This record gives sequence, structure tokens and C-alpha cells, in this order.
Amino acid sequence: MKFKAVALIGAAALALVAGSASAGDLACLITKNDTNPFFVKMKEGAEAAATAAGLDFQAYAGVKDGDAAPQITAIENCVAAGAKGILITPSNDSVGPALKAAREAGILVIALDTPLADKDAQDITFATDNFEAGTLIGAWAAKTLGDGAATAKIAMLDINHDNISVDVARDTGFLKGFGIEVPDLTVMGSETDARVIGHEQSDANPEGGQKAMETLLAKDPDINVVYTINEPAAEGAFQALKAAGKTALIVSVDGGCPGVANVKAGVIGATSQQYPLLMASKGIEAIVAFAKDGTKPTASEGLSFYNTGVNLVTDAPVEGVESIDSTKGTELCWG
Repeated sequence: MKFKAVALIGAAALALVAGSASAGDLACLITKNDTNPFFVKMKEGAEAAATAAGLDFQAYAGVKDGDAAPQITAIENCVAAGAKGILITPSNDSVGPALKAAREAGILVIALDTPLADKDAQDITFATDNFEAGTLIGAWAAKTLGDGAATAKIAMLDINHDNISVDVARDTGFLKGFGIEVPDLTVMGSETDARVIGHEQSDANPEGGQKAMETLLAKDPDINVVYTINEPAAEGAFQALKAAGKTALIVSVDGGCPGVANVKAGVIGATSQQYPLLMASKGIEAIVAFAKDGTKPTASEGLSFYNTGVNLVTDAPVEGVESIDSTKGTELCWG
């Protein structure tokens, strides 16, 4: 089954890189921030894999999603230090020129989770299929509502309004999965369906999620479906709904251990689980191979990126949407 394959790939990645780097080879990891549990787990996976491979390792982060300036400084520091490879979850496309300069300096650049619009700014992306992740929670929500899906009132809690690729893919994937026509899959908000009450910025954190939910509830207090970019935003949305004396079907993406606990507790109805530790450890493996003989990683068959897998986690499965329960989700969370 798919979730077993994902777990085995993660273990294999760590085994394959062990002991194969040259002394002094450096790998850098640059994340959007260092507080989101997703990025904390990513750092854990990269650092463990680098240690096993004998790589020197440096980690950097922005302060929040969309915070590009610290990332640009980190890229420049890694170039100056002679890094063999950079793994980065880009805050936005403004980091592209610095990454292109890194590539011109002979550094392997791998975008993790979030690809850049400029294809020349990265060698490859290692990521969840974020559109599939969105489609899974959208399809689950629609099937859970049944006939009620036709009259649903949907709140969309995105990262921000910058049309970041991961934000767009999850957002539009959810809408398509729910059965809503999306004329332009490259931007958020192109749909005209009256069931979508609005898109609000959550900054992918609990405080932003709560504020975004409050804003949308003021617009329509009868919202009964809430899409969230990630589980911290979902937690904020839940608190806003609770304070307003409301309930709604909340869906999300990440599948982190706290998020899966919220599935078990009934806070989140379903979440698409991704595997950041695997993204990072496979990224380190790729840097080791590149440092050794110049080999570059290749995309998964039929895709433009290396797919690290996704599973829907819910304790209320529906026919026609493959899923795992919160017990299995807890076992696999972010491995």
C-alpha cells in the first residue's frame, strides 16, 4: 500500500546517504520559518541525513511565511561558504535571482515543498503533489456533505494573496475536488461559484487563521465548510468558530502529529498528510550524489517534480476517496 512505501522510502534515504560524502562538503537548508512544526521536522530530517552522510550542515530560516529577505541573505551566505547544495522552501519568488546566482556558482538547488515560478531558479523540486492533496480533502468534504454540497458555504483560508505555488495548488485542488469550476488553476480566486464566501490571508499560523475566520464569519455567519492551507491555520479557524458558537467541517493539509491529533479529536475532519522529513532526507541524498560525481536528481514519472507522496487522514472515511485513519496517521506523521 502507498503509506507503507512512503515509510520505507524515508528509511532507505537515510541508509543510502550514510558515509558517502567527502570531508568538508556543505549542505544548507533554508526554510520559511523555524517555528512551524512542518519546517522543524524538515530540519530534523535534513540534519540527521547530513550527519549520517558526513556532510557539514547549516540551517537558516525566515521569520514568517513570505519573509524573503532573510532567505536571500542565507543563500548568499551558503554561496560564500562553498556549499555543494541548497535545500529551500522559498518564501516567494523574490528569492529567485539569488538562487540563480547560486546555480551559476555550481551549487545544486532543490526547492522543497514550494517550487519557484522561474524554472531556472532551481534544479528540481522535491514535494508533495499539493494539487492532489487539495483534491483529496475537497472530494472528501463534498462526499461527506452529500446533497448538502450543492448549498455549502465555504471559507478559504490561504497563506496570503501572493499566489505562492503551494498556496495556489492546494486552494484550487480543493475547489476542483469539491466540484467547483476553477477557470484559472494558476491563481487563487478565479472561481465565480457563489458557494465560495471568500479567500482570506491566514499567514499559515493560528493567529492568522483565527483572524481570517472571524473576517469571513462577519461576511457570512452560516459558513459550514472551511478549507485551510495548513493545520496551524485550521486550529485558529476552529477557535474563531468556537468563540462564535458555530461549527463547520474543517479540512486541511500537512498531517503533522498535532494535526492528526486534531483529526482524532474531531477538530479537523480530514487532512492530507505529507512527509517533510522524507523531502529533506531525500534532498540531502541528492546533494551527496551531486557532490560525488555531478549527478542530478530527476522528476517522478509524468510529473515535473520529485513526488514524496500524500495520504488522506480521516476517521470518517467516504466511499471513493482512499484514506488512512488517525491511528495510522499518527504512526506515519511527517516521517
